[in-house]
Amino acid sequence: MNTTAIEMTPEMEMLKSRLKATWMSGDYSHFARYLETGALEFLARINIEPGTRVLDVACGAGQTAIPMSRAGAKVTGIDIATNLIEQARARAQAENLDVRFDEGDAEMLPYPDGSFDIVISLIGAMFAPRPNLVAAELKRVCRPGGKIIMGNWTPTGFVGQMFKIHGKHVPPPAIMPPPVKWGDEETIRERFKDGLSHLKISRRIYPFNYPFPPSEVVEFFHTYYGPSYKAFAALDPEKQSALQEDLEQLWMEHNSATDGTTSIGSEYLEVVAIRQ
Repeated sequence: MNTTAIEMTPEMEMLKSRLKATWMSGDYSHFARYLETGALEFLARINIEPGTRVLDVACGAGQTAIPMSRAGAKVTGIDIATNLIEQARARAQAENLDVRFDEGDAEMLPYPDGSFDIVISLIGAMFAPRPNLVAAELKRVCRPGGKIIMGNWTPTGFVGQMFKIHGKHVPPPAIMPPPVKWGDEETIRERFKDGLSHLKISRRIYPFNYPFPPSEVVEFFHTYYGPSYKAFAALDPEKQSALQEDLEQLWMEHNSATDGTTSIGSEYLEVVAIRQ
């Protein structure tokens, strides 16, 4: 089992508390409903046979764990947000699915070595503050010959640009590397340089489709998406207006819909690794 908990500094403990509060704010379960199409496309490329032991790291409210369980996989989901784990358990119970959901940290996974056939994280583990620990843990809990699969926003993609705007108005913690570094090929190869027999990185486009215009999409993110919620909450009304304006401009510039709705594609890296 991992022992990195003893390495935690007071500064890191404070940061982790802030990050947990961020992901528990808003309502990610509601927010993620519009991400379902992209999540299902991501899962469709993974050959998950019934009985496969799968760990979903940073599982949220079960957006990917629930569909995998429906397909017959033996799924465990883990997330730092207490409320999202509770929502995931309720969803699984409502569908009578045998899914295990644990509250926990991607940097200190509470599972024995080689516990899973597939370890996945779709737009989740990339937000943990110590990426080298995350990479080590994803490899550790995956069995030899098993797969580690990630989906990570790229720095230059749409979501990467959105985070850049957030950072312009609310500077990110200095001790935390930018999460979008997980969307940089060279960085991924460095983080996964040991313990793998195969590594494939592909660029994909994640669809964002909303039945309302960009200005309302920004409000939707403000209300339901934790990082946006916290960014706005950190600012006074005048600075909130400036952030709102910059985000609306970004969404309008990239919107391909012409009927009053919003349709945007955001680049992410799909990482498929085989454990040595």
